[in-house]
Order: sequence, then structure tokens, then C-alpha cells
Amino acid sequence: MSDQATLGARPSSTTRPRSGTDASPHSGGSTVSPSSAGWHRPAPSTDQLRADTLVAALLFLDSVLVMALSRAAQMFPEPASPVVSVVALAAVTLPLALRRRHPSLALLLVAGAFVVAGEATVPETVVTNIALFLALYSVGAWEPDRRRAAVVRAVVVTVMFAWLLITFFRVALDPPDGEVVAIGPGTLTPLAAAMLVQLLVNVLYFAGAVWFGNHAWNAARDRALVDERARELQAERTLVEAQAVTIERMRLARELHDAVAHHVSLIGVQAAAGRTLLRTDPARAATALERVEDSAREAIDELHGLLGTLRSAPAEQHEPVGSLGVDRLPDLVAGAREAGLEVAYQVLGEPVPLRPLASLNLYRIAQEALTNVRKHAGTGARADVRLRYLADAVELEVADDGAGRHRRLGRRAEHGGLGIVGMRERVTADGGTLHTGPLREGGFLVRARVPRDRGAVAPAVPDEHHTSGAE
Repeated sequence: MSDQATLGARPSSTTRPRSGTDASPHSGGSTVSPSSAGWHRPAPSTDQLRADTLVAALLFLDSVLVMALSRAAQMFPEPASPVVSVVALAAVTLPLALRRRHPSLALLLVAGAFVVAGEATVPETVVTNIALFLALYSVGAWEPDRRRAAVVRAVVVTVMFAWLLITFFRVALDPPDGEVVAIGPGTLTPLAAAMLVQLLVNVLYFAGAVWFGNHAWNAARDRALVDERARELQAERTLVEAQAVTIERMRLARELHDAVAHHVSLIGVQAAAGRTLLRTDPARAATALERVEDSAREAIDELHGLLGTLRSAPAEQHEPVGSLGVDRLPDLVAGAREAGLEVAYQVLGEPVPLRPLASLNLYRIAQEALTNVRKHAGTGARADVRLRYLADAVELEVADDGAGRHRRLGRRAEHGGLGIVGMRERVTADGGTLHTGPLREGGFLVRARVPRDRGAVAPAVPDEHHTSGAE
């Protein structure tokens, strides 16, 4: 503390305190969240502890050198003996090796030794001021108990200013020869001015040590908060990516269900037709078996494509698998006709390009609806497939006349499955609406309506049919 300039021999120049060097905090954080009041900085690393020991040793050696030079320059008329000076300087500087592990203890040791060195008139004031500043700073920067940090620093600063006032009082009682202590308008003597300078310097000295220490603590907490939020964002990103993969694979699983249901249903119809014609018309039976073979091959191809996509991470979440779309509806209708189902197909309105996913979903809805017609409407049923291009939406309608329904009465209502549920999910994903239910005159209707613009919502159309849980 620079009040040593007023003690003992009173050197000719005033010594200003100097600040220590800030040490970078160890990366990482405590187990408590940085936003919590119980957070504290992580324990110092081995490199930081080694650096503290090295700094303490260097300051001690430097203080001994400055002390020797001051004695040679006779800056202090009545200095302490060399042995007392070396011991006092060691007591001031060497506790800094503990400044990060035990900052409060280090400050108390340094402050106590600092007062002793001043009272003993140790001829060194530069390095000891640096040591006290660094110890005071370290309490603010590293003490985990913030209440203890505040109390210890308050005690040390209070003791130091009390000591400074006692020194001023001593000087006032026993001023140097020829000096007069007087403070007033036009009566500020050099000694009084020096005392005021000492007071101002010490105020800035201690205020700076406290402020820089608190700033280092808050900066470490801010870095810990940034690290914590980065970890949370990374965890959230990982979770979102996993959810996206799961959603995509659920969509592909629905594709798999639709493909298998369609082709297996078609194979069953064709195989039954081949078995019926095997004795009466072998040529037509052979043709039916060829269709079975073709359908099986197509099913295998689609299964390979879908399973290959499921095995790999999807590159794009919203791109359709394959090239299926409403432009393939004529092929779908032709396949249903070859399987023995009477199907009429119409396109109403001016065709416009559709979004790939919407086009795929409409194709799959038509495929599932025709599969349900073959499964539930019975032999001899007739289906109508209509694709309407409206001003702001596209509408797909698949209806059957219910012929032969008496053979499977109530089958659609009694057996739920993934069919209509999957249709509804597809339409909902496109922002559209789905209406399903029996027709008044017999049969069943599936009507899907999706907006042409993904940002828009397809307007609901009043429907006289009731929703059914049929597959």
C-alpha cells in the first residue's frame, strides 16, 4: 500500500500502486447452472496452479532485487535489516501461489504481511503493492463463496484505510523539519498535498482491485452461460434431427404399407382369376399368372427402393420416394382394370403442376381407395376415379357403386386399419381435407382435397357423407 511513502524515512517520491495481471479462467463450469446463485467457477487447472507458483516466486525475487537496489540508493534512511526485509517480502509475495485455490486466505496473509513490512520500514514498495492488488483481485475473481469474498475484502480495505489514517495522524503529530500540516484556502502545504495524493491513489487502487475482480467473475459466468446454452442448443438440435428422421421413416413405413397392400391385393385377385380359368381357358389363365408375376416384380422393386431409403438417413425430409404422382394415375387405373375391376377415370379442369409430395399423396390415396374397393366392394363392383383441378385446390374422388357388397356387408365399418388413417394423415400434412363414408344409393366415397399453394388451406366443402373408420 502506498502509505508506506509516509512512514519511516519518507522517500522523496510517491510510489503508485500497480495492478496485477489477469489470469484466464479454466474452461468449463460447475455442476450448478451459471444462472443459479450457487454457481462458482471450476477449480483451477494444473497449468494455472503452476503459473501461480511461478508468479509468486518471480515477484519474491523481484522484490528482493528492488529492496537491495533501494538500500544501495539509500532511499530509506532507516530501513529494516536485510534478513527482516527478505522474510517480510517472502510473507507478502509467496502466498500468491494460493491465490486461486484459497483466495481469501491468500489475501489475509498478504495483507497482514504488507502491514508488517510497512511498520518495519522494509525498503520496497513497488512489488508489495502489486502483490496486494493481485491478492485483492483474486478474491473477487475466484472466491466461490461470494458473501465471504465481500466480507474479506471489506475487512482488508477497512484495515488498510484505518492504517493509512493512523499514518496521517502520526505525520501530523511529528511533521518533518520545516513542514507545516495545514489544509485550507491558500494554506495547502506540500506535505498535506502529498497526503491527499496518497488518499486518492489508495481509493483508486482498492476500487480498481475490487472492480476488476468482480468483472472477472462475471465474465467467467457469462462464458459458462454461453457454453451451457450452446450445449442445450446442440442437444435440442440433435433431438429435432432424430425426430425428423423418425417422422420421415414413419412416412416411408406408410408408403411401404400402401405399396404392399396394393400389390398383394392385386396379386390375390389375379391369382383367383387364374385359378378359375385354369381348366376352362388355359390361355387366359396364363395371362393372369403373367400379371401376377408382373405385380410381384413391381412389388419387389418398390420394396427394395423403400427399404433402401429406410436403411439410409434421408437426405431431404420432404421429397417423395420414387417418381409416383398423379401423372401415374392412368397406369394405376389400367392395373386395376387388368385385375378385373371396372374403373372409369376422368380429369376435370386444366391440369397444373403439383408439389411433388402432394402429387405422391394423391396417388397413394387413389391406390389405397382402389385397393379397398377390391377388398370390400365385392365382385362386379364399379369404381369412378375423378381428378379435379380447381382454382385454388386439387380434388381426388374415388367412389364405388357397392355392387356385390352383400357378400361383405359391413366389412368396412367393422375393420379399421391404416388405410383411411393414412389417407387422413397425408391430406392433413398437405393442409387439405378428407371426406369418407357410404353413399346414399350404395357404395363408398373417398374425397381428398388439397390446396395448390402449400401456404393456403383447402376450403372445406360441405359433405353429406359420414366419416368411416374403414381401411
